[in-house]
Amino acid sequence: MKILFLSSEVAPFAKTGGLGDVAAALPRALHQRGHDVRVFMPLYSRIEQQKYRFRAIDSLRGLKVIFGTKHFEVSIFAAALPGTNMEVFFVHCPQLYGRHAIYAHDGDEHLRFLVLCYAALESAQRMRFAPDVVHCNDWQTALVPLLLKTRFAWDGAIFGRTKSVLTIHNLNYQGAFPASVLPETGLSRDSHLLHQDQLKEGRINFLLHGIMYASAVTTVSPTYAKEIRTPEYGAGMEGFLRARESSVFGILNGVDYDEWSPQADRYIPVRYDVHDLAGKERNKAALLSRARLPAVPGVPLLGIVSRLASQKGFDLLPDALSLGLREGKFQLVVQGSGEKRFERLFHDLRTRYPRQVRFQTQFDNALAHWIQAGSDFFLMPSKYEPCGLTQLYALKYGTVPIVRKTGGLADTVQLWSPRTNTGTGIVFDDYDARAVHWALEAAFNIYRDRPVYRRLQLNGMTQDFSWEHQVQKYEALYSKL
Repeated sequence: MKILFLSSEVAPFAKTGGLGDVAAALPRALHQRGHDVRVFMPLYSRIEQQKYRFRAIDSLRGLKVIFGTKHFEVSIFAAALPGTNMEVFFVHCPQLYGRHAIYAHDGDEHLRFLVLCYAALESAQRMRFAPDVVHCNDWQTALVPLLLKTRFAWDGAIFGRTKSVLTIHNLNYQGAFPASVLPETGLSRDSHLLHQDQLKEGRINFLLHGIMYASAVTTVSPTYAKEIRTPEYGAGMEGFLRARESSVFGILNGVDYDEWSPQADRYIPVRYDVHDLAGKERNKAALLSRARLPAVPGVPLLGIVSRLASQKGFDLLPDALSLGLREGKFQLVVQGSGEKRFERLFHDLRTRYPRQVRFQTQFDNALAHWIQAGSDFFLMPSKYEPCGLTQLYALKYGTVPIVRKTGGLADTVQLWSPRTNTGTGIVFDDYDARAVHWALEAAFNIYRDRPVYRRLQLNGMTQDFSWEHQVQKYEALYSKL
């Protein structure tokens, strides 16, 4: 198949979260299975062009992107996705992408990603690349299904057979803008196709129109696909998603085990595998040393690598963590940044318990690997979690996840059962502090029973969430559109 894939971020070029990982791994997996995949993303100024050996696409130089009252001249560059011979195409428009951050709050955010959408579709026309599927991701590219039905419908030779897929990585980010931007979208003549009630209320929601017009809508886990059709998790979109219920699918994200597995990890001090876990203890010792924490026999180390946001459940942690640390039940290593109140929480814990807690706000990819390899437990008490990747990494590293039963966490971590010796982690249901306290106590009790803890580790390490399995579900979906 021919697949045009659009994303606002693709790792390692630009990444703020799981979207960047998926937008690299899924196209790579499709490419490896013989599909012609063309990935488009913005050329942000922070991307190191020399490092990745960028080259200009001469046939796409000076591309004029015109929509509504706006016009931009862009060029297209390309670079191979590291470790592959698949090229990623970059939309070069310095006036929009020459900023410090990937996402901005400068009043023209809608334009920044409309240019990506228009440039990708016009590049496909120039390259005579007729995609069977255009795969969009999140609100930034969610208007593409409507653009295919309107502005680009005239080109039957290129887009006459094209179907569209919109993947929602996080429904709470929707791209809602004032209705006054309508003339700048290029859709003024097709405004009757926009959601009329919202227009009258003075807003345009980009993600909503992707939900309305994509051939299929996917989310990044089966449970999240069900949750977002309810008022609790639907963020106002539940009615529209229920209306398209037969076209909404949950496909779990996969993991790149070349990057995230203890036997292949190029960052950790000691490699290990399911047959020999001695290396894990040595990684724990190395992590404690790096964190300047003492090694205390019999005391587990909890790890957290996360955005510090309310979505991630950090509201639930102050009392449970303070109590456990005061009683000397665990040590804690945290890497993350975000909401200042949560940064203050971990700074405070580090100050109060300097021999038990280390906290770093600056993201360090190598340290993220060390935390996965050296921790005994990995804590994810999320309020909601579309998929989650770090719990999948933790399973493979024998770092037992402690998670709330929601979204992708519910699909990937099974509660330990001492009766059957099955399960892969500690799972709690209720979103409250008492549930977190129960989960932590359950984890500490299991840690003291070394044969049980070892069984739990091995159960997790033998799980397979590789893209080799998940990519086939996308192929099946593409084929039946």
